[in-house]
Amino acid sequence: MSAPQGWEEIRAEVLRRIDRRDWAPGAIIPTEAELAAEFGCARATVNRALRELAAQGVLERRRKAGTRVATLPVRKATLDIPVTRLEVEGRGQHYDFRLLEASETVPPVPVSSRLGLAPDATLWHLRTLHFADGQPFLYEDRWLNPAVLPDGLPEDMAEVSINEWLVKTVAYTYGDIAFSAANARADDAAHLGVEPGAALFITERTTWAGEAPVTAVRLAYAPGYRLHTVL
Repeated sequence: MSAPQGWEEIRAEVLRRIDRRDWAPGAIIPTEAELAAEFGCARATVNRALRELAAQGVLERRRKAGTRVATLPVRKATLDIPVTRLEVEGRGQHYDFRLLEASETVPPVPVSSRLGLAPDATLWHLRTLHFADGQPFLYEDRWLNPAVLPDGLPEDMAEVSINEWLVKTVAYTYGDIAFSAANARADDAAHLGVEPGAALFITERTTWAGEAPVTAVRLAYAPGYRLHTVL
């Protein structure tokens, strides 16, 4: 194909090739750059199409390992990165937040390792406490890669949370997410107003833009939080 293609058309063409067994189950498909050159479109357009197919379970995407056709396609749950303000307001509650820390420092080794960075890499450390009707709702502990922020952090960090600003302005291509029940750490307990060791719902998420890590964040929700998604 030489004419520019929309991401929906590229998605349909990829599906046709899979259905025809041009790309068999388990096969690694061409790279985004190769497909963009073939289709005559931007790499971001190809990325959008492949992300949609990965979300449907048709493709499997792994950092530095390429994209392959799923051996056993499965239907996957849809998980969006939520804007905490909208999540709280969607519950009919008043939202507020307080930025607790914004510093540029070297992270603990487990964090730099998780992001694939050198142990002495400097990141932004941003801690935010989110409120629902004046009560602690979510304690957010985030490490953010300054290399993906050409214009730096926003000037109005007291007006718009880093969570909301990132979702709206910093694109990511893929990520990983883990959910767990864990005992409250000392900082969790202090900010959420619970006893140390209390059971909390924890989300840990890492996102990437191509080969560059964007952010690693740990979210500790106050007791009673309930996650909802769709199938």
